[in-house]
Amino acid sequence: MNAIRPWRTIERRQSRQIMVGNVAVGGDAPITVQTMTNTPTEDVGATLDQIRRCEDAGADIIRVSCPTEEATRHFDKITRAANVPIVADIHFHYKRALEAADKGAACLRINPGNIGSSERVAEVVRAAKANGCAIRIGVNAGSLEKDLLEKYGEPCPEALIESALDHIKLLQDHDFHEYKVAVKASDVFLAVAAYHGLAEAVDCPLHLGITEAGGLIGGTVKSSIGIGSLLWAGIGDTIRVSLSAEPEQEVRVGFEMLKALGLRTRGVRVVSCPSCSRQGFDVIRTVEALEKRLEHIKTPMSLSVLGCVVNGPGEARETDIGITGGGKGKHMVYLSGVTDHHVEDESMLDHIVRLVEEKAARIDAGEDVAFDPHAAPAVEAAE
Repeated sequence: MNAIRPWRTIERRQSRQIMVGNVAVGGDAPITVQTMTNTPTEDVGATLDQIRRCEDAGADIIRVSCPTEEATRHFDKITRAANVPIVADIHFHYKRALEAADKGAACLRINPGNIGSSERVAEVVRAAKANGCAIRIGVNAGSLEKDLLEKYGEPCPEALIESALDHIKLLQDHDFHEYKVAVKASDVFLAVAAYHGLAEAVDCPLHLGITEAGGLIGGTVKSSIGIGSLLWAGIGDTIRVSLSAEPEQEVRVGFEMLKALGLRTRGVRVVSCPSCSRQGFDVIRTVEALEKRLEHIKTPMSLSVLGCVVNGPGEARETDIGITGGGKGKHMVYLSGVTDHHVEDESMLDHIVRLVEEKAARIDAGEDVAFDPHAAPAVEAAE
């Protein structure tokens, strides 16, 4: 579709590819979605329960904090039970990185600025090499080195980039190249400027994020502006949406960003109207219910839910399944862009869920395909 609609084309920055466990990051690999657990890592059961919820939401990589020796004592139980690569989040105590690497971490997230001396960084690199771990350099505006703050006077794009380049050199001096880098800030302007500058300076994969973005709504907006603008510019190989919300929500928001830009497809893409007094049914409550009941669908497909016939038929022509509000509690259902049948108010929710589940099952079985309204029409065979 993008070939004939160049205004939809995103030219991704060319980066080296590294492996985080069995997940490729960078190069031509799909942009991955990450999150981070917030349970006490010492509580292996609670941490694994949260990991399962994040896996179900579609997380490609999950980060787990390792602040104490007790947290890493049973870290191998977490890495063995998880179905996705686990990143060990390390701050201050370099020995936690050594322990996590020995116990199955696929990647070590370190901020070399607070990990200690270059000798300690060298030990972390040796442990990473020995265990096949990648490393994520995490530069953050809130924890810049004192000399850079003195040099620049405040966190600024140049300071973040210089910090990242210094830490990259530390790893390269030890002949370590399986790294990705983040230059995060809670200030959208600062983060975006830093990522643009870093993207021009290095060829390693970049981990995108607006750190301490806020709650579900405010944080989603800030992250969408910052991460979204970078992705649109072709920058970024893996993302984490930092929200004061449950980690599975971070995953869902991340996927919605990628879906909106056509960079990843997963689950049901819902097109719905904001509703008005013309609506033939309660659009807001209907969409809330459908999104909840269709969370389990992983098959990429589209659903339009519109309250009236002003834009309803036009939007329905673009989606796999559509519902448009009609009069007297009777609504029109569209299948693959074509009007098909009516459904009554009381059975509408169950009916739409069943249609989505049935089509997803057919797509998964290879008996159907997701509807593409822009596909060229099939050419009929000559008689």
